[in-house]
Amino acid sequence: MALMPVEEALASVLDGAEPLPAETVAVAEAHGRVLAADLTARRTQPAVDLSAMDGYAVRAADVAAAPARLRLVGEVTAGRTFDGRVGAGEAVRIFTGGVVPDGADTIVIQEATRPDGAAVVVERASAAGRHIRRAGLDFNAGELLLRRGRSLTVRDLALAAAMNHATVPVHRRPRVAVISTGDELVPIGVEPAHGQIISSNGLALAALVRAEGAEALDVGIVPDRTDEIVAAIRRARAWNADVLVTSGGASVGDYDLVQAALTAEGMELAFWKVAVRPGKPLMHGRLGRARVLGLPGNPVSAHVCAVLFLIPLLRRLAGRADIAPLRGSARLGRGLPANDEREDYLRATLSVGADGTLVAEPLGVQDSSMMSGLARADCLIVRRPFAPAASTGESCAILRLGF
Repeated sequence: MALMPVEEALASVLDGAEPLPAETVAVAEAHGRVLAADLTARRTQPAVDLSAMDGYAVRAADVAAAPARLRLVGEVTAGRTFDGRVGAGEAVRIFTGGVVPDGADTIVIQEATRPDGAAVVVERASAAGRHIRRAGLDFNAGELLLRRGRSLTVRDLALAAAMNHATVPVHRRPRVAVISTGDELVPIGVEPAHGQIISSNGLALAALVRAEGAEALDVGIVPDRTDEIVAAIRRARAWNADVLVTSGGASVGDYDLVQAALTAEGMELAFWKVAVRPGKPLMHGRLGRARVLGLPGNPVSAHVCAVLFLIPLLRRLAGRADIAPLRGSARLGRGLPANDEREDYLRATLSVGADGTLVAEPLGVQDSSMMSGLARADCLIVRRPFAPAASTGESCAILRLGF
């Protein structure tokens, strides 16, 4: 099977992927969830004219010139009202958030006044409308403020609450099962024997899935035996996984059995092998309702492929409108040779140059097993297939690593 271009592979992964069904959750539990429907305001904010400052509610005509002595006739605190009406030569003491009394059309701030027995002296003139928050200043009932497809931030939750939404409709979280395969793998905390390595892909992939707001089930380490792999696949399906992610066992070796096990369980293979470095032995297919991503076993390859293919898929299933990882540009910190037929994703650190532009410095060794380099990297430098050699200082495309 020929190597598939990255763009074509991603299109295949996303083909037919629709946002998962909606469910209703308490607004307090909706952080990071994706709105399944537009949200409109159920009230006007503020509902009435309010004072924006501590001071006195008066008629602008009475304070057009200063000084002006006004008789105190009442007081308004936040959440309370003045039952009367402010008449000529009168003032009402008011505090921030207090309802502006009838008859008053301006607020004189406290610092511009001095007390005078049962009166107040306004020492600076004030015009109509000063320091008043008009009804509807923030929003009006029926106004569309949060659109479907939005991943809800803390600020969005505050707005939804102010709009008087106790619950919100959001898409169901994707459920992702992660299977790590390989006889050489041992659990974290176990001292590896000669030739063994500690399994980190399952933990890392599950953490990435949760960081995207999805649910993760780490099925665990599975040895290179078809029956064991099939049993793990069935556990994932019994959990009703929307996505099944495997790491390792998807290449061409005698003990790379994942594809065979998945095919035996009924997977329809979409593609195998992508023109990407790192991560060429990437597999994608459908197993019933579940989407399958078979990632390489090398940790860097697994992570890069998860960024390129798993994250967009999870975001699409979650209902997000923005599904692509954050891309940008920088200047190369050192030159790079011409590229071959595979799209290259080079681990790099970012810094700010003397001129204020971003500088991407490729790591010296790009081996796909080196987790220390992956941890140090701030971004991936994206090199298109057959890209010509690039010199220090040239512009380059980058993909941010923020997870």
